[in-house]
Amino acid sequence: MEKTNIDCNRGVVSVQDSETGITSFSYREGCCKLRDHNYLKGIPDQSYKDLFEVRFKNTRKSIYRNASGQNVKLGDMVIVEAATGCDLGIVTLEGPLVGKQMRAKGIDPANDEFKRIYRKAKQNDIEKWQEAIAREHDTMIQARRIAAEMGLEMKIGDVEFQGDGSKAIFYYIADGRVDFRQLIKVFAEEFRIRIEMKQIGARQEAGLIGGIGVCGRELCCARYISHFKSISTAAARVQDLSLNPQKLAGQCGKLKCCLNYEVAAYQDAQTRIPRVQEPLEFEDGLVYLRKTDILRETLYFSYDKGSDSALYPLLAEDVLEIIRMNRNGIKPESLRRQDNSVPEFVSAVGDDSISRFDSPKRRKKNRSKNARKRTRGGSPEGPSK
Repeated sequence: MEKTNIDCNRGVVSVQDSETGITSFSYREGCCKLRDHNYLKGIPDQSYKDLFEVRFKNTRKSIYRNASGQNVKLGDMVIVEAATGCDLGIVTLEGPLVGKQMRAKGIDPANDEFKRIYRKAKQNDIEKWQEAIAREHDTMIQARRIAAEMGLEMKIGDVEFQGDGSKAIFYYIADGRVDFRQLIKVFAEEFRIRIEMKQIGARQEAGLIGGIGVCGRELCCARYISHFKSISTAAARVQDLSLNPQKLAGQCGKLKCCLNYEVAAYQDAQTRIPRVQEPLEFEDGLVYLRKTDILRETLYFSYDKGSDSALYPLLAEDVLEIIRMNRNGIKPESLRRQDNSVPEFVSAVGDDSISRFDSPKRRKKNRSKNARKRTRGGSPEGPSK
């Protein structure tokens, strides 16, 4: 019987054979965070045959040169060079797309030095790697307790052990500068390893942890975003969204990254929408702007300044023409006489009511007059003496 475990933080699947006790590992492409789709797979290009992208826990990855002489391919678990000791990672990208990734990151393959891939990982390397991984969660909990006892205003978000178990990276979040020199000494004495502290933001922490957004899909920061741009409430104002912090904030507590996705489209549409600062003049009275549909480039007006009961839509280009006419002293005909119908969205399933899912209510039978009397007066024999 086989036991299967999936480590989404590293993108691997482990299968343990109960009879032999041997555990085999394989690369799970769809589970690896910030993965790259190799759309150039199979193209014969020998320019980057010795360069491979090696991925570690969460979103940490780098380009390595194959100096082992072994035939390294996608999905192999390899032992690579580290600042101290060695590390174990998974080959997640090969071929011409490695060159595109290097150009995107500003890496020059001719002048930059790449760390080496020593060899493919053996069974004892994987076992040592698994022992180091098993220590990560308990180490993170203990590190949080130590930081709290020392009164440091920081949060340990995650811990990543090196493949040989000799070093660990502590990812922490802090609003200001933290002096953790004493903390490193305590960590080194407590865990008996080399310590590296790496500060991350709230968005990076959400990307490391992962999760499902309100849209029902995986968080963008965990799926593909690697460079986070600043997001302000101006993006919500441009899109005419309600400035409700609970709706605009993501799971990280910051403004949602998706607020920036459609800002350019709204800004482009707003260049064609006039600013109506005064009511428009018609023959039968003044009309007031009540709301604006930016993407449709449609403005809605009402004869009643404080009511939206009767709204009349006008396209942005028609509003510009009416403003020019009013400036020349010309008043158009009544807005009520115009065909102001605007096509509305119709779903593919038709205009069925959502109440069709409810169970039909039973109709109550009409009660007789005697039944009403019994309900009002008590028993059918009349009031008791």
